[in-house]
Amino acid sequence: MSSPTTPKIAVIGSGPSGCYLAQSLLRAVPSCEITVLDRLASPFGLVRYGVATDHQHTKAITRQFDRLFQHEAVRFAGGIEVGRDVSLAQLRELFDAVVIATGLTADRELGIPGAELPGVIGAGAITRALNAHPDEGARLPQLGSDVVVIGGGNVALDVLRFLVKDRDAYEGSDIADELLDSYLEAPAARVTLVSRSAAADFKGDPQMLKELAALPRAAYASPDPVDPGPDAQLDRAAAGRVAAISEMIAASRPRFDGPEVTLRFGLTPLRVLGEHRVEGVEFTAGDQVVVVPATAVVTAIGFAARKDHALAALTASGAETGRIEPGLYRTGWAKRGPRGAIPENRACAKEVADEIAADLADGSLPASPSTLGFEGLPAEVRDRAIGYEQWLRLDEHERSVAPSGRVRHKLPDHDRMIAIARGA
Repeated sequence: MSSPTTPKIAVIGSGPSGCYLAQSLLRAVPSCEITVLDRLASPFGLVRYGVATDHQHTKAITRQFDRLFQHEAVRFAGGIEVGRDVSLAQLRELFDAVVIATGLTADRELGIPGAELPGVIGAGAITRALNAHPDEGARLPQLGSDVVVIGGGNVALDVLRFLVKDRDAYEGSDIADELLDSYLEAPAARVTLVSRSAAADFKGDPQMLKELAALPRAAYASPDPVDPGPDAQLDRAAAGRVAAISEMIAASRPRFDGPEVTLRFGLTPLRVLGEHRVEGVEFTAGDQVVVVPATAVVTAIGFAARKDHALAALTASGAETGRIEPGLYRTGWAKRGPRGAIPENRACAKEVADEIAADLADGSLPASPSTLGFEGLPAEVRDRAIGYEQWLRLDEHERSVAPSGRVRHKLPDHDRMIAIARGA
């Protein structure tokens, strides 16, 4: 319930950074009123559309975010896009503080000759498509027989796992089955995963490597040295990576169905080869040049702000503080750049919530009794906003129409999502 001095705070983005921020605000500023806006009708952003569909244990974090939106001081306003339906300036007039928690959704560009060729695909685009993101359409990009994955982090491993798995391995997932089936009609025969780093310095989570090693699919090999030797000083994570990769490529590992996977370490991409479409990738390895044939190149080298995003100028570069100026803040990847996994957004959110609380306490951010918050938005915007109860109706629909072996069937048509949320 608002009082004349209730600080009204808008959070742009309902992904994990926005949800953690709202949770932290409720603790740091218990008297505040929070409106969480999202351009999509569904909440949870990266958790819903960026986490691999077969990692439902990670997606289970939405259960705690559900409790957030059930709090009387928190409002979900889905289907409202800043820059289209409302401007940042309007929000700043209507709310005492505005926090940008949009994440970074564009795949970072490879930045080498040939990177613009058809067949060069960002890993984020693939993950979003498999998660039925409304922006990605209903078809998976053509991958062909020889896929080169450039990158050494967890996103690259997500892509590799998708390329390796068969249909049975998606039991209990929320994958877009039409896209999965289209890939499995002609799956990759050969996959080359290329990292700039040595095996011990590979960025991927050792547990995800172990998951791949244990999966009864694919055959792995690497022509590059994996174990740095007994004199190397490896921390626990690096030792885990070396052990997991060694297990993957061990001669004793049974040979399973699935693609032949080659793991390359210490290679730097030089240019993408091809005239009208990707035909290969040229790498440097020390003083040698290595050419890997490719029908598609998947880049998993990080994320950036969308160039056409209304808030791109405020999120394009990382910063140590969430405070842009009193009344305007940023959190998550919008603050510190594309670094860290989902749980790391919690600590980031607490820091930003504490900054807002400090600004309120020292008077640099006065809570104005005339600030209207959500109720001050134009009537057509308030009417268009999808509330949390409406999201629950859409959530129930997606679960009810899930095919056998799936936890939900996500709708890729945003207009249809909104219609169902409104009870149409």
